[in-house]
Amino acid sequence: MRDRRLAERAGRVGETAAAWWLRLKGWRILARRVRTAAGEVDLIARKGNLVAFVEVKRRKTGAELDFAIDQYRLARVAAAAESLAHRYLEAGDDMRIDVILIAPGRALRHIENAWIG
Repeated sequence: MRDRRLAERAGRVGETAAAWWLRLKGWRILARRVRTAAGEVDLIARKGNLVAFVEVKRRKTGAELDFAIDQYRLARVAAAAESLAHRYLEAGDDMRIDVILIAPGRALRHIENAWIG
């Protein structure tokens, strides 16, 4: 139980760092930790007419980041994004699924358009 709470806290720290990084890049955070029957979206952000549904993964080491995301997880985020799109997209908007990878001592890595489904 303790490990789960520590992992949860670390995940929230990672999501906060990712949100700040996106803000510095000109994005506006629309929502955090949005749950649907299909899955959860960590961050929903807007920049101009683009809405990004962002999966954030934080790991203890940079080596672990290579295994932090897979097609199964991306498919769940994509399904959740699809069910949420009507809430966050306006006429003429584009959407995409992004991933942000974070590990101590490593530069944050933003993978744009991570899901092409």
